[in-house]
Amino acid sequence: MRPSILWFRRDLRLGDHPALLAAAADGPVLPLFVLDDALLAPSGAVRRAFLLRTLRALDADLRRHGPGLVVRGGRPATVVRDLAAEVDARGVHVSADFGPYGAARDDEVADALGDVPLVRTGSPYAVAPGRVRTGSGHPYRVFTPFHRAWVEHGWRAPAESDPAAVDWVGAPGSDLPEEPVVSGIDLPEAGEAAALARWEEWRGTPYDDVRDRPDLDATSRLSPHLRWGSIHPRTILAGIDARNPHAATFRKELAWREFYAQVLHAWPGSAREYFRPELRDLPYVTGAERRRRLDAWAAGRTGYPIVDAGMRQLLAEGWMHNRVRMIVASFLVKDLQVEWQHGARHFMEHLVDGDLASNQHNWQWVAGCGTDAAPYFRIFNPTAQGRKFDPDGAYVRRWVPELADPSLGDYPEPIVDHAEQRAAALEAYQLLRRHG
Repeated sequence: MRPSILWFRRDLRLGDHPALLAAAADGPVLPLFVLDDALLAPSGAVRRAFLLRTLRALDADLRRHGPGLVVRGGRPATVVRDLAAEVDARGVHVSADFGPYGAARDDEVADALGDVPLVRTGSPYAVAPGRVRTGSGHPYRVFTPFHRAWVEHGWRAPAESDPAAVDWVGAPGSDLPEEPVVSGIDLPEAGEAAALARWEEWRGTPYDDVRDRPDLDATSRLSPHLRWGSIHPRTILAGIDARNPHAATFRKELAWREFYAQVLHAWPGSAREYFRPELRDLPYVTGAERRRRLDAWAAGRTGYPIVDAGMRQLLAEGWMHNRVRMIVASFLVKDLQVEWQHGARHFMEHLVDGDLASNQHNWQWVAGCGTDAAPYFRIFNPTAQGRKFDPDGAYVRRWVPELADPSLGDYPEPIVDHAEQRAAALEAYQLLRRHG
């Protein structure tokens, strides 16, 4: 019987997999992953390493039921077309991709396949981007009404995909490349089993009480798994106990991920350009001064302990606590006057969970040019934020030990004066409003 190809992308699991169900309904299934340089080249070494570990875990899971994952490198339109011809495929099944590159790539692959159908089933989201719209049929620009509509819309139960019930087949080409070197970084355990275990371990955590405390290190740490789909948000939503008073808050964090995915889907240019273009004329430093400030920020040498702790955590773990991400982003844009794209690029290079939609739009939210209705006046005071969310200084002591022990090195004086920079940022915004 002619096989169907299941082309994995951001759905690197076997459970709760609608596209797997659709492929298996047609007969034998050949599992494929394409190493696409257009996506791999811009990714930092940490994220590439975690991807390769996730693929190895998926391959090991597949080998319990069949010949394993077929991995080929090259342009997806060529690779998928050639493999479909090689095995005389009935069709190619995928989870739909709504990102700017992914959607265009899939259209190109569909054209290259000719008479072989590219079948899109499911997506990396509980509710696919574009499905929840305003009463007038437009995409949402503001989170709160989107969140209400998203909850009212609801989502399907997890798909009951069973890899043991699938007739898996193989093809030549299954060697994964060596991982890039990520010296000193302890990556999280990768793969579907690790993601499910982490969810089960964490799901009873009193989220409201701990989510803003980087010193407690009590957030879910599920973001790298969501990034590559080793767990689906629908699985998480199905496992949230409605009787838990913290369930609504954690569900809202998942909704933010889905909101930003639909914003990027509706406005693909916002990955690089200002969502609110009227704010692109705010003044920012350039040239050597920008490089000096950006380098100090990236190295965790600004003289502001909570900022430096966060940036050093990023370099050491490929991850940063969400509250601290907001603090360091605000500091770069509002205090150091470095345009948001530079910080967003640095995050995407170093984050193991780097996701284009969430990263770019969270940076725009902090910078004041994103989806928030009146955001520019929000300027985080890094000292006050540190006192509030790291009250005993445990987080700072972990990542900036020289503050407690000067023998470990000199700690720099503050690179700028926060009060002065805050006043300058607000003045610049008022000038822009008057003359814009």
